[in-house]
Amino acid sequence: MKPRYSIFSLARNAMNYHKDWERAWRSPAPKKEYDAVIVGAGGHGLATAYYLAKNHKMTNIAVVEKGWLGGGNTGRNTTIIRSNYLQDPSIAIYELARSLYEDLSQDLNYNVMFSPRGVLMLCQTQHEFRAFQRTAHANRLAGLDCRMVTPAEVKEIVPIINDDPNCRYPILGAYYQPRGGTGRHDAVAWGYARGADAMGVDIIQNCEVTGIQREGGKVVGLETTKGVIKTKKIGVVTAGNVSTVMDMAGVRMPIESQCLQALVSEPIKPVIDCVVMANTVHGYMSQSDKGELVIGGGTDPYNNYSQRGSFPALEHTVAALVETFPIISRLRMLRLWGGIVDMTGDRSPIISKTPVDGLYVNCGWGTGGFKAIPGSGWVFADTIANDRPHPIAEPFGLNRFQEGRLIDESVAAAVAH
Repeated sequence: MKPRYSIFSLARNAMNYHKDWERAWRSPAPKKEYDAVIVGAGGHGLATAYYLAKNHKMTNIAVVEKGWLGGGNTGRNTTIIRSNYLQDPSIAIYELARSLYEDLSQDLNYNVMFSPRGVLMLCQTQHEFRAFQRTAHANRLAGLDCRMVTPAEVKEIVPIINDDPNCRYPILGAYYQPRGGTGRHDAVAWGYARGADAMGVDIIQNCEVTGIQREGGKVVGLETTKGVIKTKKIGVVTAGNVSTVMDMAGVRMPIESQCLQALVSEPIKPVIDCVVMANTVHGYMSQSDKGELVIGGGTDPYNNYSQRGSFPALEHTVAALVETFPIISRLRMLRLWGGIVDMTGDRSPIISKTPVDGLYVNCGWGTGGFKAIPGSGWVFADTIANDRPHPIAEPFGLNRFQEGRLIDESVAAAVAH
């Protein structure tokens, strides 16, 4: 059992210049066999392992990662947390995640820096205004705390915004979720890793999967760069790389991989204390605790596996936001990066069993996976443990593409899906 982090442990270790802190998680060699193996040590994979151990008492499990823990999209996003989606299945999974975020620091005994600062989605065209009114009605029926706000209220919430009625894209109003916000991406991954490790889960980094072994219609193990691992249950949670991993088991995925880019400015004094999404101009912005403006936009318009930024995407995103937030025109860029996102045709995730017995997949979160981490891990762990879809996960099955039961979030998700 790991010692709890507290003000008392902080004070005690300060007396020894912080030399006696234990490692947050182990780096074990893989065992020959596990009850279940999760492929991918990002937020979703680690959350799945944590809830498998905590909720279902499955502790003989492993998480294998080809790189380092949290080095994929979990560490490459803009940390927005919200649940104001349009369709009922989407509202259910994202609201579960948002509600779990509220107590996640206490649950994990690790500060994930959840900040319910509010999420403001601007309406800058009449079409967008009507679309958000529709979403507002759906959210109100689902019991969410969201509301439409006037241009004057937008200016009060975000004083730096350009509210000139004669600008190219005037502010007609906004859709506001006051209990949405942000979290610290690496802290979420580290907290889940520490929690899973404390319950006996093996987290094996630098262990690339090279093959999935099958006997008939069942999985029996994984081939990795650290040897063969026997298991009867495999959960694949590898975001933009899910197609290549699932292909090893002969399962074709309805996924396209694209690069999503983001950047941060140099640190400045606090100027914005909520998340603002301007979907019409294709950009969104918040401010980190260090003072950096965190800025993101849409995905690249072509399929690729790049994790690098590009100047055309940077120019498009910043140019779009400068008119809405004139203050940012004077700032210098500090960092620019990209992540490989997994896009489905209906812009909704896949949480599902597969035609191969013992093989499960969790993917398709597109550009909005961070906000869903706790809820995704909760329902995916339940699906793996009980070999049937969790009620919240059931609408997101692979079979929906064959049956035409699409969960269309392409409009409601907008730029920051």
